[in-house]
Amino acid sequence: MNDPIRRDILEMLKKGDLTAGEIAEQFSISKPSISHHLDLLKQASLVTSVKEGQFIYYSLNTTVIDEMLKWFVQFKSKK
Repeated sequence: MNDPIRRDILEMLKKGDLTAGEIAEQFSISKPSISHHLDLLKQASLVTSVKEGQFIYYSLNTTVIDEMLKWFVQFKSKK
């Protein structure tokens, strides 16, 4: 992720699940822009979302992150 906003969102989600509104409160950009960033993170399988009532909660997709770390370790050990 080369975008600072998406990196910041991932950092925020390391601390726990958040709603889109809670995430948007931390930035000075529009809510539709935050939704776009969240959508890109979902498309990259870095975050997952669950709808509970009227809120959508976002969380890190640790499975994908774990797989990436394993790949990096394997890649590094082949050198």
